[in-house]
Amino acid sequence: MSQAPESVTDGEIVETRGDERVELLRADTNNDGQTDVWVVDTDGDGKADLFQFDTDGDGKVDITMVDIDEDGQPDEVVDGDGGLPPEQLPPTVQV
Repeated sequence: MSQAPESVTDGEIVETRGDERVELLRADTNNDGQTDVWVVDTDGDGKADLFQFDTDGDGKVDITMVDIDEDGQPDEVVDGDGGLPPEQLPPTVQV
C-alpha cells in the first residue's frame, strides 16, 4: 500500500495511468467564473486518477495530485500543473 507524500515538490512532471485526458469534473468553488478544481481520468476506465487545484484563484493550477493505483490515496503531489495543464474551455454564459 502506498503512502501519501509528506511534501510538495516543485517543477516535477507527474506520471499518470495513461495518456488520455477525460475530464470527469470541473468546479468553480469560489464563484469567480474560473475553474478551481479539475478531476481527470487518464486511462479511460471512468475512475479519477488526476486531481488539480487552483488554490489562489488566478486560473492556473497550483497543486497536482496523482492517484496512480486508484486506491483513494495520492501517490504523488507536485507544485504546479505537473506537466499536465488543463485544456482551456471556451467561455460559457451563466443564466
